[in-house]
Amino acid sequence: MPVITGLEAHQRDKESVRLTLDDEYTLDLPLIEAARLSRGQTLTNSEVDQLADAGRLQNAYDLALRFLSYRPRSAEEVRRHLVKKKVADSQIAEALERLRQRGYVDDLEFARFWIANRSRFKPMGSRALKYELRQKGVDGDIIDALVAEVDEEASAFRAAQSRISRYRGSARLAFRHKLSVMLRRRGFGEYAIRDVVLRLQLELEERDPGYFQDDAD
Repeated sequence: MPVITGLEAHQRDKESVRLTLDDEYTLDLPLIEAARLSRGQTLTNSEVDQLADAGRLQNAYDLALRFLSYRPRSAEEVRRHLVKKKVADSQIAEALERLRQRGYVDDLEFARFWIANRSRFKPMGSRALKYELRQKGVDGDIIDALVAEVDEEASAFRAAQSRISRYRGSARLAFRHKLSVMLRRRGFGEYAIRDVVLRLQLELEERDPGYFQDDAD
């Protein structure tokens, strides 16, 4: 029967222990599993299989944590990542449940993060926000509730302001066309686009008389 010949703290993961059997076979275990083991201990094949399952689950959990370290993710994003890493479905489900219990995966908080991030760095309309969050596997009820809180016209105005320097010297008609096209691509609705484009044109005419060409509309 296999004998434990090594129990060492994992160099990269403080919550894991590297187990060695018969000086050959190694696997990583969570601390809670390793706590009942000792060097020289003999294990049955069934016990080795159970430890291997625990090790694979720990590996799935560690892969997920690494993936989450770059930015928040939806549960579906984590699942897809683990599938790509060839993790078994049962281990993915258990790893996701552990992540949820510890607050590392929360689709409501993820959706809030995503919308706030877009609002700050790349304002987008409700249609685009809904599409992106659906692509990330967020539940439709969560998406509808959070997107409903977004002030679409305010977001469209911020997005439009980021293009002012690019369109300087345009005729008014060209200005309205270019700005409208950009806002449609960002997923804004027609009413918000119309109001924001007109508002911005009037503001520019007032504070910067030389912004537009003198061509007739």
